Amino acid sequence: MPDAVPAARGVYNPRRPQASPLFRLVSDHLHRLQMVYDDRFAREYGPWRPVVAQVADKFLACGVLEHGFARIRCDDCAHEYLLAFSCTCLCCCPSCHAQRLAIWTQWLDTTLLAPVPHRQVVLTIPKRLRAYCLYRRRLLGEIARVAARTVTAAIRTLTGERDLAVGIVACLQTHGSRANWHPHLHLLVTDGGFRRDGTFVSWPAHDTARLIEAFRRAVLRRFVRLELFDEEQAAGMLTWPHSGFHVHTAVWVPEDDRAFATRLARYCARNPVALERLTYDRAAKAVTYRSDKSDGPTAGTETVDPLEFLARVLVHIPDQGHVTTRYYGWYANRPRGMRHKADPATADGPPAMVAAARLAPTEAARRWATLLQQIFEVDPLVCPSCHGAMRIVAGITQTSVIDQILTHLRTHASREAHAEPRSPPSTRAPASRGASRAPRPFADAPPVP
Repeated sequence: MPDAVPAARGVYNPRRPQASPLFRLVSDHLHRLQMVYDDRFAREYGPWRPVVAQVADKFLACGVLEHGFARIRCDDCAHEYLLAFSCTCLCCCPSCHAQRLAIWTQWLDTTLLAPVPHRQVVLTIPKRLRAYCLYRRRLLGEIARVAARTVTAAIRTLTGERDLAVGIVACLQTHGSRANWHPHLHLLVTDGGFRRDGTFVSWPAHDTARLIEAFRRAVLRRFVRLELFDEEQAAGMLTWPHSGFHVHTAVWVPEDDRAFATRLARYCARNPVALERLTYDRAAKAVTYRSDKSDGPTAGTETVDPLEFLARVLVHIPDQGHVTTRYYGWYANRPRGMRHKADPATADGPPAMVAAARLAPTEAARRWATLLQQIFEVDPLVCPSCHGAMRIVAGITQTSVIDQILTHLRTHASREAHAEPRSPPSTRAPASRGASRAPRPFADAPPVP
């Protein structure tokens, strides 16, 4: 029997960043926002940070051919197209954020996550404490350490084993359902802990009320030690009937459902803005954003001024060097390295557990072609003309060369758009036949915006 025909792969279509509502919003109002920020928004969103302008400028250059590109060529039919460079910025560019998430979740699946059950733990803090995180952004990292210690202590206490190592992946989020300032934590926690010999002991019970109380007292004690407020203020907050602290532990992940674990990890580290829920009306100068919740005070849609929404979005850009994803306990770098050094064969999982099926190696996940195929279900190295294999022939970064190539493409596209209908082909043979013309590299290139 003949070999089975491989599944068809979609052809990569370059994205149009200028058509994105977020791109148009930033392009139209970034300069004006910088001029009025101190007077209108500094009180609510904190002082203007230089990193915001740097990341916003990179976002406006992401996917735009005028800022550099790579030439992709098919050796079979000589078809070529241009692939614009990316900004690789987190929490601002939805495209680059999704690419980074794809790499990260595959690394979680193939390298980090042990073949044991996991549980999502979401921890929120009251509004009074959220303002502190706005002006001292590294404070959210301090709260993450407090949360990891609290969850670890709860598992050790309920199991009766003080030496258990709990694996925790902490995602530090600052946005709410409407892209508002709402710092909170998403923890992906092993549903139990590991003994020194690698045996996994499950989390027997989940007392959410006591976990909330332990987390509340630990956070307030940390604020007092950092001298953010005194003992009397902390004691007063302990008397509140509604403390504002909350812990959610209802989402459970079986050890054999790796797909659900990676989807949950994507959700925990998602981008602050969802483009499918954003509408920008340039003529009316209004931005409409739809919440991802169906009920509650943050459900429904909200229409605000473009400057207001832009200031709300840019506040989520982290400072330089601020890590938004952290690892504790069994998943921390040092314990993982010690386990690999001691016994590389059994370092990836407890001996008592059945190993989960492995996917492709991590090196393959880091290839950008495989990454784009995973996200968009297309392969950027598949020729759209003959479906053969394409390769990168050059990376173009010089301004003069970029202008020359883009001018050629625009001229060619304009000629094709205004070309008159051709006459029927002649039936007479030509006087002489020379060698076949070589294909023009950019003859079939897509029009450049």
